[in-house]
Amino acid sequence: MGDPVTEYSARFQQQEREIQSLSAEIESLKNPQNLGPSPRLDELREENAKLKYRLNVLKRSFQEESTSCGKTMTNINQRLQEIFGEAIRASFPELDDPPLAVAPNQQAKFGDYQCNSAMAMAQMLKARGKKVNPREIAEKIVQNLPDNELVQKTEIAGPGFINIHLKKTFVSKLLNNLLMNGVQPPPLACRKKVVVDFSSPNIAKEMHVGHLRSTIIGDSMSRLFEFLGYEVLRLNHVGDWGTQFGMLIAHLQDKFPDYLSVSPPISDLQAFYKESKKRFDEDEDFKKRAYQCVVRLQSKEPDFIKAWNMICDVSRREFQKVYDCLDIKIIERGESYYQDLMTRVVKEFEDKGLVELDEGRKLVFATGQSLPLTVVKSDGGYTYDTSDLAALRQRLFEEKADIIIYVTDSGQGSHFQVVFAAAQMIGWYDPRVTRVEHAGFGVVLGEDKKKFKTRSGDTVRLMDLLEEGLKRSMDKLREKERDKVLTPEELMKAQRAVAFGCIKYADLSHNRINDYVFSFDKMLDDRGNTAAYLLYAFTRIRSIARLASLDESTLKRAAETTQILLDHEKEWKLGKCILRFPEILQKILDDLLLHTLCDYLYELATTFTEFYDSCYCVEKDRQTGEVIKINMWRMLLCEATATIMAKCFDILGINPVQRM
Repeated sequence: MGDPVTEYSARFQQQEREIQSLSAEIESLKNPQNLGPSPRLDELREENAKLKYRLNVLKRSFQEESTSCGKTMTNINQRLQEIFGEAIRASFPELDDPPLAVAPNQQAKFGDYQCNSAMAMAQMLKARGKKVNPREIAEKIVQNLPDNELVQKTEIAGPGFINIHLKKTFVSKLLNNLLMNGVQPPPLACRKKVVVDFSSPNIAKEMHVGHLRSTIIGDSMSRLFEFLGYEVLRLNHVGDWGTQFGMLIAHLQDKFPDYLSVSPPISDLQAFYKESKKRFDEDEDFKKRAYQCVVRLQSKEPDFIKAWNMICDVSRREFQKVYDCLDIKIIERGESYYQDLMTRVVKEFEDKGLVELDEGRKLVFATGQSLPLTVVKSDGGYTYDTSDLAALRQRLFEEKADIIIYVTDSGQGSHFQVVFAAAQMIGWYDPRVTRVEHAGFGVVLGEDKKKFKTRSGDTVRLMDLLEEGLKRSMDKLREKERDKVLTPEELMKAQRAVAFGCIKYADLSHNRINDYVFSFDKMLDDRGNTAAYLLYAFTRIRSIARLASLDESTLKRAAETTQILLDHEKEWKLGKCILRFPEILQKILDDLLLHTLCDYLYELATTFTEFYDSCYCVEKDRQTGEVIKINMWRMLLCEATATIMAKCFDILGINPVQRM
């Protein structure tokens, strides 16, 4: 995440190494054997003084940065890696880039985290002809641990595992900071620009279940980058250009001859598309006229541009219904946007001698790729390859993006691999500097484990799916008699939260690389790892504060004066789980696999349930039901849990409700 504290630490070490090196050289020059004055000695002293001055400046900056970082959540794993990394370098300075493996301990009785570097280091030393027992390495690492605020104690186990026990006072302080400052992202060293290309339906065709994954995954990735402080451009690369528009315009001219003066009443664009496609396939004269319409559209004749705009507008209105349901914000920038850039892209490849002719086609063979890109067809037209190259170039040079993510199905993986390879070959970007990545995903399956279709074999319309979700979620709420305790407005909010939250979570909770089975029954089940369970868990936590008559501002004030005790094992387990949130985000930032956040959210909810079942937060009189005692430190643990859960929901694009 570009943590400035980590960067300062690395720069300290570099400067200190330089000072040590210069000091050694100065000492050698001061040796009595070196007779007479030495200009080199004066030069080195001056250089050393400059380095010491810069080191002091760095230390002041580090202290200022550390103070500002107190408001942000500490990534405990990252901080432990810095501490153990320093100890490993001090213990074995002869090893270049020694392995650094620190992870949460799966078995709490052995400690909170574990460093597993010793075994791999033993192998590295053995390769250098130095045989050292891993336990001896672990002991040396522990001896060289710098003073720090995190580690209570360490224990060496087995062949050389270092079990790490955290200080409870440190964890308690971090929880208080979280409650006082809210969920703050780690500071960014520099604000990077991210382009996320997702959803991407085709104009004149309805959004179907195949667009569901790209839309949901792309939105959640965008939300993650936005939370972390990146500048995010969410792009909808719609299919709004090509041969099919000639076909649609020719059909529009026949069916609504007065379309230029009266807006055509196209209510069902899918039916309109099917009619025009049937004519295109069966009527040769219509097909010729359709091709003529394509040429006139590409020449940008006003009447044809108007017809094209009309068709695009009908589609946009239909797409927007889906985006409104799913709370998706996205900027449309279709293939048409890049048309004028395509000629320049082809010329750029030609000028660099990277285009080969093959039976009238223009091909680009990218380095290391077996399949070529077709940048110009034999009839002189452009292709998806040309369009995607033009879009990538625009995003790199005009948008100046540092990260570009394409969220499309895995079937397009090989296509993007070739496009990226061609862009690197021509020198558009260096993958070590700019991250360009295809985030592929599997298909949605029906409960028969086959591609999700309607009973008649048609593709499932996305709007039909969302409406079915609304109906089923209301049935579920009424089955639980929530309609009797919620106001009509609260019931409608709960209905939408459950319906759309369950659809999103069912998708995001599966590893995106795999196919997944779509089942309303499973996703609406309020037991297990589902949005329904998590939304209920969240409202339950919020209700505890209402029971104790504590509002958010009262809890925030209490966090300033109340130490969060972590004496009970379930309090300790919950406190550590809450603080793993930054580690989880770092992992997702690295691999773009959002199911990790879902797994964490479910773990947090179940860990909270264990805590709540074992630790009284609010104690009531058994006869009167009146509240007689509030354990404030435990109420603060409830609030911290709800705060992190709310941020997880926000990143996943799920809208929780206070009452359900």
